[in-house]
Amino acid sequence: MENQPQTSLQDHLIIAGLEELNEYGYPNFSVRRIANKCGVSCAAPYKHFKDKQGFVASIIKYVNTRWAERQTMVLARTPTSTRKQIIEISLEYIRFLVENPYFRSVIMQKDEEFDKRYSRLRGQLSKLSAELITKYCDEVNMPKEIRMRKIYVVRSLLYGAALMFDNGEMAYSPENMRIVAYSIDREFDLA
Repeated sequence: MENQPQTSLQDHLIIAGLEELNEYGYPNFSVRRIANKCGVSCAAPYKHFKDKQGFVASIIKYVNTRWAERQTMVLARTPTSTRKQIIEISLEYIRFLVENPYFRSVIMQKDEEFDKRYSRLRGQLSKLSAELITKYCDEVNMPKEIRMRKIYVVRSLLYGAALMFDNGEMAYSPENMRIVAYSIDREFDLA
């Protein structure tokens, strides 16, 4: 039993913080409510996070770390074809968003103060896909303006599919994931 990893209080607080952001948003984010939910004193979170902003930054870093782990696994099992990597990373990102709806709520959070503080941290989630699209466009000599459109279209497909799967507009099924993969792949055949 002693060799099994245990979830730390900090991780419990972060998970509860994800739920808090999902339910109340950044403006109404309450460290007190989170502490209560975790069964600790109101001072306990401040042993792990400097302040509310540090707490939220840790939540975003947690999401980024989980996504980085998934990206590493996908790249390890995907052939070196950049186009294939774009598709596989895109599909994995959809799975990541659908399987972790609280993560998606943090990514999609819209608040002026939140955006000013955390847009760079949140932007790290899509950094690899943008890099892969840029690499592929360079490999096939696509002009910069077309590359920017490809990044936009692929990201739109990712977020759109995740939302449609989540709200039941489209079944989260292997067949529909193949449709998304086909749509992403086809985008790179278009000028």
